[in-house]
Amino acid sequence: MEASIMDGPQRRCGAVSGLTTVKNPISLARLVMDKSPHSYLAFSGAEDFARQQVFELVENEYFITEENVGMLKLAKEANTILFDYRIPLGMESCSSGVESPLHMNGLPISVYAPETVGCVVVDNQGRCAAATSTGGLMNKMTGRIGDSPLIGAGTYAGDLCGVSCTGEGEAIIRGTLAREVAAVMEYKGLGLQEAVDFVIKERLDDGKAGLIAVSNKGEVACGFNCTGMFRGCATEDGFMEVGIWEQ
Repeated sequence: MEASIMDGPQRRCGAVSGLTTVKNPISLARLVMDKSPHSYLAFSGAEDFARQQVFELVENEYFITEENVGMLKLAKEANTILFDYRIPLGMESCSSGVESPLHMNGLPISVYAPETVGCVVVDNQGRCAAATSTGGLMNKMTGRIGDSPLIGAGTYAGDLCGVSCTGEGEAIIRGTLAREVAAVMEYKGLGLQEAVDFVIKERLDDGKAGLIAVSNKGEVACGFNCTGMFRGCATEDGFMEVGIWEQ
C-alpha cells in the first residue's frame, strides 16, 4: 500500500510506500510530513517509523478479502497486471467467478473501480491541499511503486491548485500529471478546467487516467480519458454532487 499528501502553501509533503501492516497509509504519510525530517519513507523504514509513532498496525490478513483473492486469481489467469476498467479482461473467459454485492453491467464493481482514493481541498483563505492513497495494481511485480505516493505525479498541491490522480500509474508518472496541471495554469495562464483538459489530452500519450482538482479560488474540476471515474464534491454551504460518467 502507498499514499502521499501535500500542503500547497507551505510546500510540505509526506509519502509512504511498501506498507503491509499500517492500517491507514494516508495518516502515516501525514505523520511523515509533520513528524519527520523527510518527505518519503518506504518499506521496512516506513513501518519502523509507524511503530515509533505508536501508529495503529494490523496483521496483513486484515487487508485480504475473498473478493480480492478471486480478482487476483483472475488476473493471473488472464496474465495481466491490471483489470482494465475500460475493457474488463478475462471476466468472460476465466474459469472462476467473483461474487460481489455490488454489480454494474453484470460485473463486480471492483472491475471498474481501481482501489485508489484521492482528495483535494481548499479553505476559505485559498490554501489548497491534496492526498492520494492506493493498494496498487493487481498482480504487479514485487517492488513496483506507482504514481500515488509520488509528489508531482499522483499528488500535488501548490499556490494555485491541488490535484490527485488515478489510473495507469506508469503513464501518470511519465507525464508528471498532477504537477503539470499547476504548471500550465502558472505558465500558460489557463483556468483550472482548461488546465485539466489540456493535461489529460496532451500529457498521457496512450495511457488511461483521470484526476480531480481544486483551485485557490474554490473552483472544482475533473477530467479523464477512460469510460468513467467515481467522484464527488461537497462545499461548506451544503452543495453536494457525485458522478461516474462523462457529463
